[in-house]
Amino acid sequence: MAPTISRRQFLRLSAGTIGVVAAEMAGLGLSTAYARTPGQRIKQGKEVPSVCPYCAVGCGQIVTVADGKIIDIQGNYDSPINVGTLCPKGAATYQLAVNPHRWTKAKYRAPFSDHWEDIDLEEAMDKIAERFKKTRDENFIEKATIGDAEKTVNQVLAIASLGGATIDDEWNYIHQKLMRAAGLVSIENQARI
Repeated sequence: MAPTISRRQFLRLSAGTIGVVAAEMAGLGLSTAYARTPGQRIKQGKEVPSVCPYCAVGCGQIVTVADGKIIDIQGNYDSPINVGTLCPKGAATYQLAVNPHRWTKAKYRAPFSDHWEDIDLEEAMDKIAERFKKTRDENFIEKATIGDAEKTVNQVLAIASLGGATIDDEWNYIHQKLMRAAGLVSIENQARI
């Protein structure tokens, strides 16, 4: 039975062979070709292909996982989009995922309170949903007079939605659909790709 190799191993082997042949043909010798080959990896673990969460480009990443924890995130050389390179935000994805200063609980400050308190995510989502619905119901405009005619507008001007580059494309898409279905007019996103 023939041994199986992964696509990544095949490409590395092919690139190495082509490099050696090219170096020999150019008269540079094998020592130059061997000097350019990568050494042993420092961080050992299972490599999982992923996509950068920051913008709509969709750069490929390799997430290295050991003992159920992320130990490294780097660009994926097999990705035709970024060919292993990452922008500064993408290169800092590890710090987004593994950060001792990252909040892991929802924060809530009651009206007229002077401090924040930790609350469960379920409770925070319930508060947001209740306040969103209350504001929408109180400020919903079904019809508006435009010129001499009354037209159906079905809109809410009292709520705005602002997205950011750390939200992935799929969430931005469904979030925009939800906000438009609720009648929001003011929908903006910082990621302009």
